[in-house]
Amino acid sequence: MSSLLLSPLYLRDVTLRNRITVSPMCEYSSRDGFANDWHMVHLGSRAVGGAGLILTEASAVTEDGRISPWDLGIYDDRHVEMLARIFAFVERHGAVAGMQLAHAGRKASCSAPWLGGGPLSIDDDGWTPIWAPSAIAFRDGWQVPRAMSRDDIARVVQAFAAAALRVLEAGGQVIELHAAHGYLLHEFLSPLSNRREDEYGGSFDNRMRFVREVVDAVRRVWPERLPLFVRVSSTDWVDGGWTIEDTVALARDLKGRGVDLIDCSSGGNAAHATIPLGPGYQVPFAERVRRDAGIATGAVGLITEPQQAEEILQAGRADLIVVARQLLRDPYWPIHAARTLGDPPPVPSQYLRAF
Repeated sequence: MSSLLLSPLYLRDVTLRNRITVSPMCEYSSRDGFANDWHMVHLGSRAVGGAGLILTEASAVTEDGRISPWDLGIYDDRHVEMLARIFAFVERHGAVAGMQLAHAGRKASCSAPWLGGGPLSIDDDGWTPIWAPSAIAFRDGWQVPRAMSRDDIARVVQAFAAAALRVLEAGGQVIELHAAHGYLLHEFLSPLSNRREDEYGGSFDNRMRFVREVVDAVRRVWPERLPLFVRVSSTDWVDGGWTIEDTVALARDLKGRGVDLIDCSSGGNAAHATIPLGPGYQVPFAERVRRDAGIATGAVGLITEPQQAEEILQAGRADLIVVARQLLRDPYWPIHAARTLGDPPPVPSQYLRAF
């Protein structure tokens, strides 16, 4: 009997060859938002390695919505050409190409992690203003964002829709909206970062409004035949912040708006949150959302062993296994997982003689 991990998953008109997804991982290797040879090799090698779905890193829908000056972007029509080459390569090697659309909000204008990850000044390629629901800095010493007006909100909603059309032009088949890790959509959801007193703040329904508008705008232009994911931080890990109960309610709402899967991560919006890291530590969130909201989920977070991933799926705790750092350590993890679980490995013809 074949494993669930290596079995196909059907989402609308898209078929994933297996349940292994390359998690969006920032590479800090772009200039002016353009993909380049690094992205071709990084993403392409994971397709050759056997993953079912390849998601790009968080790709900014506006220039000032980048985390860093070196982020991938999808805010310019000229970004499409290289992305189309990469997506075509990914699909030639049996995987589905997708893109995570993002806006960094109050965590914009920062350096790469290996350069400290802190805020950049104008003299160091940073920019101002940065944007957020409220004028609250992420942490002491960071740039204070500008609270967005209704016109600013409308501009960003439209930027997400325009970015979705560019993904479609490039040949992408899955879009994931980034509403996690303390970036703009998450900032609107969480009472830690959203202190607004208008229709975008205060009550739970008001704090969901911006995310709903982005989902609706993207779903209007994204073909019915193609799936739409949303990545969430299932909890802020801080008292008085966003909770798993909030996530379940949000997931129920988004399911009715045409979202197909919730990618269940956590944290990122509180600089001093205490997060109990351990193998599969976020899997209970995916399980809870799947059960209580009745929507497909992706499990992510220290999932490193094939049997561990298989047990999550067999127990009905998630529908996809979203793998990040393990796929940096081993781009061929899906091939090795298949062999461990007794399935035919998804090996490209060029490599068959090695297996």
